[in-house]
Amino acid sequence: MPAPTLHFIHPAHPLYPAELELRFRVLREPLGRPRESVTFPFEAQSLHLVAVEAGGELVGCVLFHPDSAEGEPPGGRLFQMAVHPRLQGQGLGARLVRHLEEALRERGYARVHLHARAGVVPFYERLGYAVYGEPYDEVGIPHRSMQRLLAPPT
Repeated sequence: MPAPTLHFIHPAHPLYPAELELRFRVLREPLGRPRESVTFPFEAQSLHLVAVEAGGELVGCVLFHPDSAEGEPPGGRLFQMAVHPRLQGQGLGARLVRHLEEALRERGYARVHLHARAGVVPFYERLGYAVYGEPYDEVGIPHRSMQRLLAPPT
C-alpha cells in the first residue's frame, strides 16, 4: 500500500471531522476524556497537517499554533499529534513532524515548542527536540516541555 499523502487542511475542510475523530480516539478517549476536550479555541488560527491513505481514510495529524512573544524568534506550539494505532511505530509521526517543520521554515518560523506526554519524549528527542523545565501534569498525565530551533530553509 502506498504511503499516506500529507495535506494541510482547515476547520471548514471536509476532512476536519475525521481529524477530530482521530484526535479523540487516540488522544482523549483512552484517558476517559469527553469528545469536546479535543478541540481548542484557536483551531481556526492553527495549521492542520493530516495524513490520508489512498482510500481516503485520515490516519494521522499534527497541528501548529503561532504563539511568539515579542522579542522572541517567530515560533509556536506543535500540538495534537495523533497517528492511527495500526500505523504507529512505522515512521508516519516523524514524517508528519518533518513535513510540518519544513512548511514552518518556509513561512519564516524559527522555533517550535510542545507539551510531550512523558512516554513520547524519546520520539521527539530523536527528531531533535530537547526537554526544558520541570515535569508537570496535563490532562491528568505526566508531561515535559520540549523545543527545537529550526534551521533556515535550504
